[in-house]
Amino acid sequence: MDEKTAELRDIFVETTGSDTVTERQAESPGTLTDRDEAAVAERVRELVAAMRERYDFSTDLDDATYARIARGRFELDDDASLAAVLAAGDDAVRAPDEGDGPESVDIDPETVRDARFDLHLVRDADREVDDAEFDYADLKSLTAEGRSIVDCAEALGAEPDAVAKYARVARVDLTSTRANDRFRDEFRDLLTDADIEGNHAETARDDGLKEATEDIETDVSL
Repeated sequence: MDEKTAELRDIFVETTGSDTVTERQAESPGTLTDRDEAAVAERVRELVAAMRERYDFSTDLDDATYARIARGRFELDDDASLAAVLAAGDDAVRAPDEGDGPESVDIDPETVRDARFDLHLVRDADREVDDAEFDYADLKSLTAEGRSIVDCAEALGAEPDAVAKYARVARVDLTSTRANDRFRDEFRDLLTDADIEGNHAETARDDGLKEATEDIETDVSL
């Protein structure tokens, strides 16, 4: 590290209070850790109710359970884990205003998946075609054209049962797209801080260095 680089780094640390953007972001005020979690929980329930009114839900689960499944989509890795958490009444998907804790829900992973799809919350793993028999994007395009499962299978050279599995995912994606992905995106924005973290890190980098580099050559590397 040369003299100018060391000077720039020292000024960065003095300006931001940290030697990394990640640490500054985690400790700075105004992130999601300071948000009104009760208001978030209420908005999640409002979204579930709005979707129930707009679409035909495929399960008989109540809105509170749908809200927990929405949370679980972002908290847990798969539907089996989410089903286990719901069955145990675990706090992992508990909203902050649920009192002493959520009631246990006897549910299987398939029902969790159905409910998750009702909420347009498709995982990347849902789109990964087993054994790469065909390309998911091709199936989605055929589904958008209104082609039947049999027609899609013939066009893709695949078995109808395999096509049917992913055609359902495609229909969910297409339904979400027709709604401009507003439900999916709002759930994500409410229940994760990934986008805000990215924006905050970029802001920290820009704002923290702007004054520090004003009178210093910038063709150096930290």
